[in-house]
Amino acid sequence: METLFYYLAIAQIGVGVYLVWHGLRWLAYARRRMRRDPGFNAPRAAVLCPCKGMEPGLEHNLVALTEFDYRNYEIFFVLASASDSAYTTVKRVAEHSKVPAHVIIADRPEGCGEKVHNLRVAIEQLPAEFEVLVFADSDGRPGRFWLRRLVAPLNDKQAGAATTMRWLIPNGHNLATALLAAWNASIVTMLSEKGKNFCWGGGTAIRRSVFDEIRVFEEWYHSVSDDYSMTRALQHAGRSIVFVPECLTPAYVDVDFRGLLEFTNRQILITKVYSKKNWASGAATHLLYCLTLPIGLEVTLSNVFATLPAFQLALLTFVPMLLAAIRGGLRVAAATEVLQTSRTQIVGQAWMYIVLGVFIPYLFLVNFVMSMFTRKVRWRGVTYELISPQQTRILGY
Repeated sequence: METLFYYLAIAQIGVGVYLVWHGLRWLAYARRRMRRDPGFNAPRAAVLCPCKGMEPGLEHNLVALTEFDYRNYEIFFVLASASDSAYTTVKRVAEHSKVPAHVIIADRPEGCGEKVHNLRVAIEQLPAEFEVLVFADSDGRPGRFWLRRLVAPLNDKQAGAATTMRWLIPNGHNLATALLAAWNASIVTMLSEKGKNFCWGGGTAIRRSVFDEIRVFEEWYHSVSDDYSMTRALQHAGRSIVFVPECLTPAYVDVDFRGLLEFTNRQILITKVYSKKNWASGAATHLLYCLTLPIGLEVTLSNVFATLPAFQLALLTFVPMLLAAIRGGLRVAAATEVLQTSRTQIVGQAWMYIVLGVFIPYLFLVNFVMSMFTRKVRWRGVTYELISPQQTRILGY
C-alpha cells in the first residue's frame, strides 16, 4: 500500500504543479487581455438571450443586456411560451430598453433541447443585416463593455468564435451554494490562450457567415447542448475559439443540495455525451486526486501507530491539497481583477474558492460516477434523455 501511495502522490504532485503553472499563465493572459484596447469596430450584432422561469435578479440581469457600450446591436429575448412566469418581466425590460429589444415566442421543441429550439427559431427570424450573433444567458449579469470586448476578437478573420465563462457569486450562505461556486471556478480555468477551448452558451460571439458556413443548425437539429454542439461544428471545420477572460460574467446563485447535484451532474453528463475525451481525462485526473488523500492518510496513520517515520508520508499527502488551494487563490485573484464591480463580494467569499476547492474533486467524482449510470437530465423543468450528440428524447415537462 505504501509503495502504491508513493506512485500516486508523485503523479498527483506532478499534475498539481502543472495546474498551478497553468493557473499562473491564465492569470497573466487575463491581465494582458484587460490592458488590450478592443477598438472601435462594431459590426451589427444580435444579442440572443433564451429565458425560462423566474430566477433571482432576473430583471437586473436582463437590463444589463440593454446597457452595453456598443452602438450597433439589438436584443432578442426568446421564450417557449407566453405563459412562462418570466414573460411579464421580459416584456417589461424589452419595452423600457434604450436599444431595440424584441420578445420571440418559440413554442415547445420536438427532439431537441428547449434552449436550442428557442435559439433556432430566433435566428431563423433575424434580418440578414446582422453580421454577428452573440449568445447570452438570463442568469448572467455582464458589464457595460462586455459586448464590445467579446466581439473584438472576430476582427481577426481566422477566429471562428470568441467565448468567455461564468463566475458564480453566492447570494446565500448555505454550503450547497458555496460548493457550486467553487465547483464552477475550477471550470473557468479550463479555458486558456492556446488550449482547445469550448464555447460557453452564456457568452459566445460568432460571425453569422461562419455560423452558416460550419452548419451549426445541423449540429443543433437533435441536440440538447447549444454550446457543445457549436464547439463540435467549429472543431470539425478547423476553426479556432478565442477565450476572452476580460468578459468573465458574474452570475448570482442560491441553491440547495438537490439543485447543486442537478446542475453539476447535468454538466458532466453533457460533457460525456458531447466530448468523451474531455470526460475521460477529467475523470482520470479527479480519480487520481481523490485516491491520493485517503490512501495517504491511511499509510501515514499506520506508520504513526507503528512508531515508524511518517513525516514524508504526511507531506506527500497534503502537498496536493496545498497546490489545489494555490490554484483556488489564483482563480480568485483573476476574478477580482476582471470583475471590479464585484471585487468586494468575491474577496469576502474567497475562502469558498480556496478552502472548498481542495475538496471539490470529490464532488466531481460523484458527478462522473452518476454520468456512468444514466443519460437522463432535468433542465429548467424539462427532462431529457441524451442518446447521442445527434439524438435527444424529451421525456416530460
